[in-house]
Amino acid sequence: MSDVENNRIFRLADILESFVTGQIQLEEAQDLVQKEFDEVSVDEVALAEQELTKRKIEDDVVYNNIESFLLIFKNVLQASDSELENWHPILTYQRENEAVKHVLEKGEKLLRKKFIPNQWAEVMEALKQYEVHLSRKQNQLYPAFERQGFDRPSKIMWTLDDEVSASLRRTAGALEDGNEKLFLENYEKSVRRLQDLMEKEDVVLFPTAMEMISYEEFQRMRDGDDEIGYCLIDTPPHCSAAAHFTKPDVQIKREDRTEELDVRQGKLTLEQINLIFRHLPVDLSFVDEKELVRFYSDTKHRVFPRSPGVIGRDVKNCHPRESVHTVEQIIEEFRAGRQNEAEFWMEMHGKFVYILYTAVRDDAGRFCGVLEMMQDATHIRSLEGNQRLLSWKKDGEGDAADKKRKVTAPNPYGFTPDTIIGEIIKKYPGLRSYLPEISPKFKKLQNPIAFKAMSGIATLEMIAQRGGISVMDLIEKLTKWVDTHKK
Repeated sequence: MSDVENNRIFRLADILESFVTGQIQLEEAQDLVQKEFDEVSVDEVALAEQELTKRKIEDDVVYNNIESFLLIFKNVLQASDSELENWHPILTYQRENEAVKHVLEKGEKLLRKKFIPNQWAEVMEALKQYEVHLSRKQNQLYPAFERQGFDRPSKIMWTLDDEVSASLRRTAGALEDGNEKLFLENYEKSVRRLQDLMEKEDVVLFPTAMEMISYEEFQRMRDGDDEIGYCLIDTPPHCSAAAHFTKPDVQIKREDRTEELDVRQGKLTLEQINLIFRHLPVDLSFVDEKELVRFYSDTKHRVFPRSPGVIGRDVKNCHPRESVHTVEQIIEEFRAGRQNEAEFWMEMHGKFVYILYTAVRDDAGRFCGVLEMMQDATHIRSLEGNQRLLSWKKDGEGDAADKKRKVTAPNPYGFTPDTIIGEIIKKYPGLRSYLPEISPKFKKLQNPIAFKAMSGIATLEMIAQRGGISVMDLIEKLTKWVDTHKK
């Protein structure tokens, strides 16, 4: 960067610093920018915000003033007019935002009509997919910024991401509880947060990415995007050039796959090691002693999404600002030798998730990093009694499509994972009062409005996830009830 460019960044940072420290007001900051600059590019704004980090301006201060910053640069901010190729990750984000806006338009029409829970359930189910959009940003786009030495987007934008996620969850929860008034209040707040976030992405984040991230980096990013998935759009086409960047590493692995390596106990080829990690019933991630992410296991059942963009990333940047202090505390205690394990568990999206952090030390006791283990323990938590005879696994194997096809024997009442719960209750009304006996989480279905919202769209697969049991166990219990109570 030339001296002239540096001076522009420093002057912009001077103005922002004066504003956030209260030396000048918003109008004064706007006047200074307009008098001294004909145009300001989005990457200059981003670099000025990054400069504030060096001046010890806290992230919270920048976050709380982000709206004011946009106003300060409103009349001089240079718009980006670059045309993106069909495969480009930024175009994919933009398409997802357009798809979300169409969903919000549908919600806007519903607001003017009589409240019908089933229709709102469809809207919320669609908006739930926005989590994929956010996850891909956090695992792919933010690390690309950080590799350029620019970490403000991941710290500031992640907070906005989390606010949207939390707001959507509260809104969906109010609908499930049948609380119409609370749902509508929360929905309007969620819409405002969503629109605000999408505007910041379109006006600042995406144009800044185009300025600061190389074409080749976007090509590499495209391949990793598939591992996380997409929100409300079809999988975008691949860039043929992107394969050029991944083939050499794959070829090296193939040449070495038959060479046996001395592991702690035994000998394994690199191919065997990779296969073992891929088939573990738990997810693993490893952070080295420098606090950089070095590895994650490539399983099909990941609890939280991961992509290649996370490799080499500072682990603190892999978490939202609100939880970074917990990460820092764990590493500090492990490094000092005061602790060796930290465990957490939570219920989310109908699953019971168990997380264990373990300090990794060599034979001399030297701290070498942190191993993170995550597991969907829903099925384990539901086990009772004993099973000492061989019984093949009936559920939880393979991908989602395989799960739906798996039924050990034809059900006498036609119950399958795809069966809609409302159809069963309509035929066997007494089952509804029995559901809470299967799982206390089914008590919500006793609420008439909540049941009406769910009954027409929720499959037994979905109901089982919410209840924290396997779908085959649910089908078995429903079948036994019908056997006992049928006329």
